[in-house]
Amino acid sequence: MEFTEAYKQSGPCCFSPNGRFVAVAVDYRLVIRDTMLLKVVQLFSCLDKISYIEWALDSEYILCGLYKRPMIQAWSLVQPEWTCKIDEGPAGIAYARWSPDSRHILTTSDFQLRLTVWSLVNTACVHVQWPKHASKGVSFTQDGKFAAICTRHDCKDYINLLSCHNWEIMGVFAVDTLDLADIQWSPDDSTIVIWDSSLEYKVLIYSPDGRCLFKYQAYESGLGVKSVSWSPCGQFLAVGSYDQMLRVLSHLTWKTFAEFTHLSNVRAPCCAAIFKEVDEPLQIDMSELSLSGDYMQGNSGDAPEVHYRVRYDVTEVPITLPCQKPPADKPNPKQGIGLMSWSNDSQYVCTRNDNMPTILWIWDMRHLELAAILVQKDPIRAAVWDPTCTRLVLCTGSPHLYMWTPSGAYCVCVPLSQFNVTDLKWNSDGSCLLLKDKESFCCAAAPLPLDESTDYSSDD
Repeated sequence: MEFTEAYKQSGPCCFSPNGRFVAVAVDYRLVIRDTMLLKVVQLFSCLDKISYIEWALDSEYILCGLYKRPMIQAWSLVQPEWTCKIDEGPAGIAYARWSPDSRHILTTSDFQLRLTVWSLVNTACVHVQWPKHASKGVSFTQDGKFAAICTRHDCKDYINLLSCHNWEIMGVFAVDTLDLADIQWSPDDSTIVIWDSSLEYKVLIYSPDGRCLFKYQAYESGLGVKSVSWSPCGQFLAVGSYDQMLRVLSHLTWKTFAEFTHLSNVRAPCCAAIFKEVDEPLQIDMSELSLSGDYMQGNSGDAPEVHYRVRYDVTEVPITLPCQKPPADKPNPKQGIGLMSWSNDSQYVCTRNDNMPTILWIWDMRHLELAAILVQKDPIRAAVWDPTCTRLVLCTGSPHLYMWTPSGAYCVCVPLSQFNVTDLKWNSDGSCLLLKDKESFCCAAAPLPLDESTDYSSDD
């Protein structure tokens, strides 16, 4: 892998959807860089510190959330002199997002009083009263023609279906939830999945006309759903729960066909590859070095500096994984499937059980079995699949990247001084990674090796 030098950042950083640009927030400035050379191609000055940025899908526009004001500013890469400012006045702005056509901005006011659709074409606006959430509760179809917006009034949750052409409400129907958590269209736009808050285990499948096609409830007592995700192919719906289990439903029958448990004791007949991160001291032979006597006497009292390299060791079962017991007297326990992500071909899904924060589980959906376990030294911050192939990259806040493919796993040292990777993102074509430290970022070219090594214990 090849790494660029580090550049300053003070907030969000992200690739454009077409992969050509990187947008970086540096205090009140929005810096647009070319992905290949990281040269500055545009520089925009906002009215306050940038809290949030989001590209339009066509990569021509970008919005900046100035939530301290609160205000939204939008910029055009094609027409740098064009500007847009959205201010809701006393209502405030809690969140903003682009519509699929890249010509409308949706903002949610403070206290979820209303959701407003702002047109960049004719400055018209449409209001939807009482949105359920600020950043959640809105989902668009894959073709960009319709939006589903969750609202709540009279102590009941509703789904509003809007046309993204003229933003007229096409239909409204109530849903059987106590406290709706979020909503997602299926990848084929045929169904809508919604799920209840953690206090009630309930996953509901609705048709766009408001019919409830299926109600799924794995158990009644205890905290319920923590994460939900469609597979890219649309055939599987994965549900992660607080009971530390991943359940997968079929889109044909809406029945559970796979249940994966996250146990701290892994025993036979488990045949998964288990990779454990270890520190290996570097042995430096200085016997053949010709050093002066003065140097040797001057350094005889100093302890030699020990250098390490990080690598994976392959571990056999049985193995006991590090596990934390969440306190029973505190809300929102760190337990259950908090991280879940599908590979681009829907063959693998990775999970992190939050009371085992240093463990990443990789499940094989073709054989319905555990494919690999990655045992890290530090809690896993992020795990992201390559958008073009079966390759997973994760970070733990250390100066290393960790990669997994079906042929093995390996560690890569980031060759930048005091650079700890706290977050990462893939470019849309899978050729480049954006790595974030606390106050800087860099990019890394990540080409696939011609011959993927079958040696499971790869080092940096």
